[in-house]
Amino acid sequence: MAVIGHASLLEREDGAAAVLRQLGAEVITLDLWDDPGLLLRTDGRLRALVIEALDRPDLGVAVLRALRKERELDGVSALMAVTVAQLGRLEPSGGFDDFVLFPYVPAELYARIRALEWQKSEFSSEERHKVGSIVVDRAAHEVTVDGKPVVLTAKELALLVYFCERRGRVLTREHLLANVWGNRYEGGARTVDIHVRRLRAKLGDSLPLETLRGSGYKLRAVED
Repeated sequence: MAVIGHASLLEREDGAAAVLRQLGAEVITLDLWDDPGLLLRTDGRLRALVIEALDRPDLGVAVLRALRKERELDGVSALMAVTVAQLGRLEPSGGFDDFVLFPYVPAELYARIRALEWQKSEFSSEERHKVGSIVVDRAAHEVTVDGKPVVLTAKELALLVYFCERRGRVLTREHLLANVWGNRYEGGARTVDIHVRRLRAKLGDSLPLETLRGSGYKLRAVED
């Protein structure tokens, strides 16, 4: 992860860089006035950005906007560090995903970064799938969006799981009927459309499902 702040703070033992290193994280530091493009020369993908604005949240917002101009940094989670006295100056429209107070409580700093990583993460396993803010727990037959439970019927859940398992692939209505409803099902392709509409109504914009005219449906992959 990267910590961006004043050079004097970056070297302090109570700064975010030092705290995170003590917690075992690999940290890259950058002065507030340095070229954001320097972060792109590092090996591997940045997990998070910590901008130590402290008494200058307005400067922190300006720095983040400069970072966001780099395509590779646009989707990286950003945490702003501010002093208690500056909490009232935080603007929700500043583009930050979260904030943390300085002086730091190491456990809080770590927990907030972990929470941001969870929000951005996506994965698929035999029992669980995470697509953006949607988490599908097959074992428990539960679905949540942003941590809030969403009630699905058995067939809606089966259809969602099938999309998750074949993410990025175009699935025709006939294919979905055969594999989700079974070959013995006598209903038509409209059944798929009805269930897709119900999933979209319940999951909203969190569901990155595309309708491909004349082809079928595709759950967008991360790279899409």
